[in-house]
Amino acid sequence: MSLDVEVVHETTDELVAAFADLLPQLSTSAEPLDHEALARLVACDSNNLLVARLDGVIAGTLTLVLSPLPSGLRARIEDVVVDSATRGKGVGAALTEEAVRLAKDAGARTVDLTSRPSREAANRLYERAGFQARDSKVYRYAAG
Repeated sequence: MSLDVEVVHETTDELVAAFADLLPQLSTSAEPLDHEALARLVACDSNNLLVARLDGVIAGTLTLVLSPLPSGLRARIEDVVVDSATRGKGVGAALTEEAVRLAKDAGARTVDLTSRPSREAANRLYERAGFQARDSKVYRYAAG
């Protein structure tokens, strides 16, 4: 079994097909991403779209967002999803590890992420990777 993580630099039909399978596993309300929408995501300077390939097939994805703020460069891990058929094979850990490495290399002061309490396996993975729960509230304003 080979597991490789790479930063996406161009949108391909393979990537569009992978997101068609993966995005519904992450969110039931997210709109499907076509080639153009994925191209915008990949082209955005603050985004680093990572994919993990298990034996050459895209098995998971993660978006690392880098934000220069007055308090320093910050990083956020967003939209982590691993194909349900490949969970438990180190895909999420490999994606998270590479995102943290990229954030450190960019000079980020912190790397944040959020995860629902019900995602017990994901939360254990993040804790094993060195993330610590913060005493904080997350607020959301629904703009649409």
